[in-house]
Amino acid sequence: MRVLLVHCHPRPDSFNAALREAAASALEAAGHAVETIDLYGENFDPRLSARERGAYYDESAERPDLAGHIAALRRAEALVLVYPTWWFGPPAMLKGWFDRVWLPGVAFALGGAKVLQPRLTNIRKIAVVTTYGSPRWLLWLVGWPDWRLFRFGIRPLCAPRCRLDWIALTGMDGATEQMRTRFLARLHRRLSVF
Repeated sequence: MRVLLVHCHPRPDSFNAALREAAASALEAAGHAVETIDLYGENFDPRLSARERGAYYDESAERPDLAGHIAALRRAEALVLVYPTWWFGPPAMLKGWFDRVWLPGVAFALGGAKVLQPRLTNIRKIAVVTTYGSPRWLLWLVGWPDWRLFRFGIRPLCAPRCRLDWIALTGMDGATEQMRTRFLARLHRRLSVF
């Protein structure tokens, strides 16, 4: 399967970078072809410009700086996102990637009033690999806002019955080396059968 792995963390020496490497390794060992986009590594600009916003609904608008990302998204049969959850959501860089790349004509089409037609039906599986500084009980209390974004916002733009796997380490701020090692092993197991 062709997997697009999108990584979003500013530090190449972070635990998140280790998660990216572990995810890619597990997927490749399982026989998947992995294409990686490192948003910080390529200095992706998450800002939606006035020009882009003005042409947002124009499916024929030229977007040369996004062409590679759009092509990768269209090639993918699965999407794996690796990022830390900050303030109960993805980093601004990743949110900007969705704003700029998941466009009308790419991720969806508007088929009249209140009708959204999925355009990324090539994507049959999504896995989110994330860390939370917060404990699990607090995430339950606030309603897992980032999970809701993917479950009800992103996933419906993909194939019908697209599977969403959530692989999360909570309490990251106090995680010991042993906890991190166990999480890396769990990530490898989960993505080995992805």
